[in-house]
Amino acid sequence: MQNEISRLKDLIEKNISGLSYPAEWIAIKLLEKDPYIMDIVYKHGNSNIMHEVEKSIEDITNSLMEPELLIVDKRYSFITEVVKKSVTKPDEYIETTTDKIDKILTHKWLGLPIFAAIMFLVYQLTFKIGQDLLGGIVESAFGILGGKLEIFLQNINAPKMLISFIVDGIMGGVGSVLAFMPLIIIMYMLLGILEDSGYMARAAYVMDRIMRALGLHGKTFISMIVSSGCNVPGIMATRTLDSKQDRMIAILINPFISCGARLPVYLVFISAFFKEKGGLILFVLYTTGILVALIMGKIFSKTLLKGEPSYFLMELPPYRIPTLRNVLLNMWDKVSGFLKRAGTIIFTVVTLLWILSVLPYGVEPYSAQSILGKIGSFIAPIFKPAGFGTWEASVGLFSGIAAKEAVVATLGMVYSGINEGTGIVNAIRESFTPLSAFSFMIMTLLYTPCAATIGTIKKETNSTKWTIFAVLYTFAIGWTAAVLVFQVGKLMGFN
Repeated sequence: MQNEISRLKDLIEKNISGLSYPAEWIAIKLLEKDPYIMDIVYKHGNSNIMHEVEKSIEDITNSLMEPELLIVDKRYSFITEVVKKSVTKPDEYIETTTDKIDKILTHKWLGLPIFAAIMFLVYQLTFKIGQDLLGGIVESAFGILGGKLEIFLQNINAPKMLISFIVDGIMGGVGSVLAFMPLIIIMYMLLGILEDSGYMARAAYVMDRIMRALGLHGKTFISMIVSSGCNVPGIMATRTLDSKQDRMIAILINPFISCGARLPVYLVFISAFFKEKGGLILFVLYTTGILVALIMGKIFSKTLLKGEPSYFLMELPPYRIPTLRNVLLNMWDKVSGFLKRAGTIIFTVVTLLWILSVLPYGVEPYSAQSILGKIGSFIAPIFKPAGFGTWEASVGLFSGIAAKEAVVATLGMVYSGINEGTGIVNAIRESFTPLSAFSFMIMTLLYTPCAATIGTIKKETNSTKWTIFAVLYTFAIGWTAAVLVFQVGKLMGFN
């Protein structure tokens, strides 16, 4: 190894002048394939040196191992020697509390089942606390407020169109999303406790073995954890991956991870059909998203994006008791983003869809004859094999491309206009079956990501081709999965 470094050092000193770095350091960085230093050498027009570097890398790899790994090993050996001379350790190793807990939580065989059990408990508690104790409070409040607003507007002789917009459009649409705030708050609070305790880092460590078996980098799971809040920062978190191949795979599979914006969709359908098994259904949905992401990652690593996975190194923080301040700040960061989207994107989408639902003049609002109804009726046949081939469900999914929360907002607006006086949960119960409802949730989980995520994919890949591919292939996966769920379920007699 040292002979090759010396040989390259002499070549650099003879062929390149005026460099700002020592020749030996440049030789080491070239063996590490450092892109910045390689670019400098290329700019000096010394392709002969790069040819010699490749030859050295091949010789070192054949005789020992990859130079990059060998250099890292030497650095750590040096660090170990320095630490030995400067740090005094007790003669007997004292096992810390963190070490004792990690023996169980990161165990080779027990780690993954424990992680699954913890996440299942989170979803169960979300429904037990959010639904059983707090469920209906916000929905009732919006119902009362909507009723009083309608009476007030009627008393002041407000135009019927304005009353319809405020009561059916705003209160029925945006209110349907905000009605599930208690459950969203509880879920993010529980996830905040896990994160602040230091456990979520262990989750990434536990998943590393599975990720590597599927040809994925362990850090990919960290970006997937981030995506459980929102796919946009989850995709941006793939920047920590060094390999372009690893990054591309992580970006393409991240949209399958269920983000917080999809949560209101699940909650409204679970409340309608699966209230007693809400935690289980939520666990199944989140797990399905992860499984589909991992399967697609394996397929991409063997087909479109072949290559050797990189090595995964991460420092596990010590366990600590979560602080109320950190948990609340973490929760508020997620919830405030949700509220901002409800007040901006969802409000805008609902307003545009409301206009389409009452035009052209003379037709019955919220009917199949409206512009919105005609758009939905045109799309609806695509979803008929999945069990929800109605124009209302179709426009709900269509609006979800703008923002996933808009699915609930759109359904709330449309159904409040059709079934006055009934809440969105009752309207869903009348328009779907348990099987078609589950199929709809699977479609929502897997189909085309929202506009913000699509924009982030374009920015991070800097490729229109890959962005279009991500939009189309996720829709195809979502549609196929929804059709399979409905058709297989129907054959088994669940309809």
